[in-house]
Amino acid sequence: MYIVCFDLEGVFTPEVWIAVSKATEINDLKLTTRDISDYDVLMKNRIAILKKNNITLKRIQEIISNMDILYGARDFLDYIRSVSQVVIVTDSFIEFVMPFMEKLGFPLCFCHNLETNEEGIITDYKIRTSEMKKKTVLALKKLNYEVIAAGDSYNDVAMLLEAKHGILFRPPKNVVEQFPELPVVSEYEELKVLISKYLEL
Repeated sequence: MYIVCFDLEGVFTPEVWIAVSKATEINDLKLTTRDISDYDVLMKNRIAILKKNNITLKRIQEIISNMDILYGARDFLDYIRSVSQVVIVTDSFIEFVMPFMEKLGFPLCFCHNLETNEEGIITDYKIRTSEMKKKTVLALKKLNYEVIAAGDSYNDVAMLLEAKHGILFRPPKNVVEQFPELPVVSEYEELKVLISKYLEL
């Protein structure tokens, strides 16, 4: 039996931090795992910038509330959920992702948590477990699932390589060059066809 694991940002939604960067006019917040592969370094840098600029979690949530999922994302996900079990595995946070989950029809989503101070400023982040994406695939394999996984960035690669079938979706050029063994697609229809092939539909 197959189960399909998807990343969230870049696959179904725009990058939250890029939107926050644009809304706050803080250029350094636009960096993502496409740019910095060490997630801890990336997040500590983001938290320091938010604190320095007195940007609250509520302000970020207001920005997210005005974001939409990517065009075609809901129809694509609805189709995949009609032919296979699905889990979204993201390094984002429950405080960020819930508006997107509603727009995507509330799929199962594994994510992390944020901590804030009394002023509502983000002070830390708590990961569910280290290497959560890879460990999710490993756990599913122990349950005798065969895993198909799709993601767009550095922090998805371990998940993609651990899956029986890993797919890069709209990745940056540097990721494509570093992992030539992973197939690359750029449109939902292409991704649908490839997943359907793996599912032997």
